[in-house]
Amino acid sequence: MKKVKKLGSALLGVLMVVSLFATGAFAERQNANETFRVIIKGPSAERGKAKQTYGTRWDFGNEGFTTTVNAKQFQALSKNKNLTIEKVPEVQLNQMENRSVAKAGKTVAAALPETRTPWGIKAIYNDANLTSTSGGAGIKIAVLDTGVYINHYDLAGSGEQCKDFSQTSYSMVNGTCTDRNGHGTHVAGTALAHGASDNLGIYGVAPQAKLWAYKVLNDRGSGYSDDIAGAIRHAADEGVRTGTKVVISMSLGSSGKDSMIASAVDYAYSKGALVVAAAGNSGYANNTIEYPGALKNAIAVAALENVQQNGTYRVANYSSRGNSATAGDYIIQERDVEISAPGSNILSTWYDGNYNTISGTSMATPHVAGLAAKIWSSYPSWTNTQLRTELQRRAKLYDIKGGYSAATGDDIASGFGFARVK
Repeated sequence: MKKVKKLGSALLGVLMVVSLFATGAFAERQNANETFRVIIKGPSAERGKAKQTYGTRWDFGNEGFTTTVNAKQFQALSKNKNLTIEKVPEVQLNQMENRSVAKAGKTVAAALPETRTPWGIKAIYNDANLTSTSGGAGIKIAVLDTGVYINHYDLAGSGEQCKDFSQTSYSMVNGTCTDRNGHGTHVAGTALAHGASDNLGIYGVAPQAKLWAYKVLNDRGSGYSDDIAGAIRHAADEGVRTGTKVVISMSLGSSGKDSMIASAVDYAYSKGALVVAAAGNSGYANNTIEYPGALKNAIAVAALENVQQNGTYRVANYSSRGNSATAGDYIIQERDVEISAPGSNILSTWYDGNYNTISGTSMATPHVAGLAAKIWSSYPSWTNTQLRTELQRRAKLYDIKGGYSAATGDDIASGFGFARVK
């Protein structure tokens, strides 16, 4: 930095001008081949003209539409006083601990799992001697993630939908949801793995539920918020079209609130879907919760460790905390943690046909999604709001008092508590 300062303020001024959306010939030459995913908003007539010129990836009606433009096109749109243009933000996987070094490409499990019912499954069933699981029939769990290896022995036959929302050329491709990361396959296994045809594999919480595998993140674990919003809306619409109950599970997040995802979550909730999302892995300081988990119409899930403290499981240090200004009243507001579930050292299915142990609120989320599916299958006439109330009721029965900021009652660490099967 010291060497840069010696160049003088004049040169620094030039360097500052060369930014992502810089104007001027030099910036245009530098960014000629660069493209940007953008959302365009404005009056209907002006949006219509822009759609004809630039094409449409996702059309969110009066909330705008998204498309991809190059630097020159961006400059032209920026000069249109009747339109506003914004870069579409990217959303990331919640950071994972104990990341696997497994290689993709294998289609046969090299070894049996060390246990068929991992500690998190036993904990949520409240049964230390559990050997298998059941439930979830008739319910769909939409896993919005890095894709899912749907041919894994422990998931085979469960995949009812497999769609890719992350491709560059198309907003949605049916029949493909390849997972080259592992995260999505792991999440799906925790929610609904069925132990394989020989009953020697891993069991998830609700093995009779059907999987809608929606790839919204690329192989590096990042994706555009418009694709995620589009997938949320699609899952809700598919639930209406098929006349089935849908639990949307999202183990992803960002520190900032995205209007497209927020609107999509509200839309899905209004259509009867239950939305479950990770609280985030930003640590135990107050108000570190991430979006979309922080949204009022999403159930934010905190992560528990397999450690006893103060007579209960302990909330992991990495698990994001909610807002102390709104906690303590058992009323969910924006930026509140709602429920906690096992999230540390979770064994589940992996994208190479094997198994892996990783940690995070990402791993806690499908425990709750699976539990929701299991309960809903027993009470199919319930609405999503009735189901959510039942999850909250069960969480209160097992108050979490271990971990930073965990305390009696509704707290910023564990929310209402740990909802379980029994």
